[in-house]
Amino acid sequence: MSLKERIQDDMKSAMRARDKERLAVIRLILAAIKQREVDERITLTDTQVISVLERMLKQRRESITQYQTAGRDDLAAKEAFEVSVIQTYMPEAFNDAEIDSIINSAIAATGAHSIRDMGKVMALIKDQVQGRADMAVISARIKARLSR
Repeated sequence: MSLKERIQDDMKSAMRARDKERLAVIRLILAAIKQREVDERITLTDTQVISVLERMLKQRRESITQYQTAGRDDLAAKEAFEVSVIQTYMPEAFNDAEIDSIINSAIAATGAHSIRDMGKVMALIKDQVQGRADMAVISARIKARLSR
């Protein structure tokens, strides 16, 4: 079963359970997936669906920060709930040791020695960690390693 099919099944389950909040978030997810499929005239693979979900997570995390600074805790809580629902469809995240191992092997494979080689390392790592690690964290770790 593809990720998109799983999300559609969860939508049906949320409808049956009359879980309006969860149903609304799942519908947002499916709308974002459908929008990308229509725009690009393709059927999304699981990897592409994960990329849509990552973008949605990033948007909501930024919104949470903005709402909290504006003192709108009610809206921040709503966004946090959406993050928790979207997160259920993401693959299991890498732990720190796995991330370090991937970075080390990518640095060795590219022969990176300085911060100038960061782009090569990031390009090699991006597909491996997509959906399983925050690219900002990966970038910061690579920068720290190559700055030594």
